[in-house]
This record gives sequence, C-alpha cells and structure tokens, in this order.
Amino acid sequence: MDAPRQLQSAANEHDDVTITRRDYDDENVIVVDFGPDVHASVDVVGDTVIVVAGDQQYEFERPPEATDITTNDGMLEIRE
Repeated sequence: MDAPRQLQSAANEHDDVTITRRDYDDENVIVVDFGPDVHASVDVVGDTVIVVAGDQQYEFERPPEATDITTNDGMLEIRE
C-alpha cells in the first residue's frame, strides 16, 4: 500500500512533512509526520478519512488495504 495521493502531495510541498513505510513480519505501517510541534488528529467517516494537522486538513478515501487508521504521538499511522 502506498500513502494516499493527498498526503504524498503534502510531503512534496512541505519540507516538514515526511512519510515513512515500516514493514514488519505481520503488518505494514505508513507513518506520516507533519513536522515538529504539529499534532495530527484523524476521523474516519464511512470511507472518507479526514486528517487535521495544525492548520491543514487532508481528506482522502480509506485505502481498501487499511486495517486501522490512527494517530500516535501526533503522527498519522495507516496499518495494513
């Protein structure tokens, strides 16, 4: 699974936004860090994911492979 296009665009446009993919034996996790002192929150409404990070908001369709979408220490985590 790749990071949603909207988050990839944010990483391309803002130097502070980084996307990391972590592969473990039993799961894969995409972690999006929106930068220092920026804490993300997430709401999932139906198939729409809404992420608010600082003064930015991102909306995207829930990836079909995603088993869990949460935040941890202010970073967005998408688990597969």
